Amino acid sequence: MEGGSVYVRERGKLRRVGDTALAPAAPPADGRTESRAPTNKNGRITSRAEGSLRFSESLFQMTLSFVVDNIQHVDSLVGFPEQIGRTVFSAAAEGHVFSGPDASKALRLFADAYGETLLGSLCLRNRFPLLHERMEEIRTFCSLKSLDLFGCRLGDQHELFQHVTSLANLVRLFIGANGLSDAGLQRLTAAVRMRQAGLDSLQVLDVSYNPISERALRYLTCLPELSALDVSQTGMRISPGLQKSMWGLLGLLHCPEPLDVFHHSGCETDGWAEQVVNQWESIGLKTPTQKKVGDSRMSALGFYGRQKRIRDVLSSSGPVHGSEQDTSREELHFYRPTAGVQEPPSSTVNPRLEEGKRKLDPERGVSHQSPPRKRGVSHQSPPRKRGVSHQSPPRKRGVSHQSPPRKRGVSSALTAEDMDLLSSY
Repeated sequence: MEGGSVYVRERGKLRRVGDTALAPAAPPADGRTESRAPTNKNGRITSRAEGSLRFSESLFQMTLSFVVDNIQHVDSLVGFPEQIGRTVFSAAAEGHVFSGPDASKALRLFADAYGETLLGSLCLRNRFPLLHERMEEIRTFCSLKSLDLFGCRLGDQHELFQHVTSLANLVRLFIGANGLSDAGLQRLTAAVRMRQAGLDSLQVLDVSYNPISERALRYLTCLPELSALDVSQTGMRISPGLQKSMWGLLGLLHCPEPLDVFHHSGCETDGWAEQVVNQWESIGLKTPTQKKVGDSRMSALGFYGRQKRIRDVLSSSGPVHGSEQDTSREELHFYRPTAGVQEPPSSTVNPRLEEGKRKLDPERGVSHQSPPRKRGVSHQSPPRKRGVSHQSPPRKRGVSHQSPPRKRGVSSALTAEDMDLLSSY
């Protein structure tokens, strides 16, 4: 190649050896030239004078955007620091990843890795549409310590019961004003009583404003840590018999003053996913109103002759906390005393009875030894005592009131009703 031209590349430019005309111009003082390079969603692309390209955004931001865009392909986040996990979660929430079709899968990815940190407390009080629209996503929160479902119209056979009984860390559960009957409470605890596991940490339970009776108390004996119970506005009324059943079955005493733990003003959604729950609610406001949703459900089920029953369930929500009706209600709270108390609550059951009987004793001429034998006896006893010895009625009535608690004490085992219930699944 004698006589041919020789070219060399310097600073991204070709130059022919010995040809000064092709010499490059002097670069700027900073050594860079801004080009009209295209931009992308991650930032502006710039080029150096020597021809290399550079992103104005950091490598971490580029990687974060890539992970969020492909979150459905991530197998696990276990082992990643919480700081990184929260950054990824916030970026995904801002991109409305948890409101799309793969929301439950993405939420489960974070729930398995960060548990309670993702969401430790969930308050859905009187938020019936949100619960039923986001049922699949809500079931991914498996590390809840507090769950408020007051006024969510669950009924006796809701699919959420299975998820509730699987929450091993649950400490507080509020299921008041849900149309729960004795059968519903039996169904809710059936899995726990069958496996002898589940809800081991539950300490606070609110079943107020539900049509449950004293008979349903035996279904709660499978909750070993239960220390506070709210049965206000149910089929139960304060009486010596109810107090005796509460003590014999659950070891709980009646509290004359309302317990602060049942005051729902401090209940809130707490965790990373709080912003996601707020997004769900804001999206739900753009959908048809709750009344239209209820009417459509009743219309669909009316063909099967169940419209009246469905209407009753949809209208069974309890009062909103803080309303006039709520402030005037009679509180019926029970609590577990300190560990040192091991005797039957004679001081809480008998004082009113003894005071009333002392007033009646001088008039009826009854000795002071008979009232202690008649603990828990109804007011129909005086007519039956006429002409009868003072020893026989107390013995018969004392046995009749003590036998139900003895039978209920063995209620932790599965009964025939439980077997029929399990067979219906």
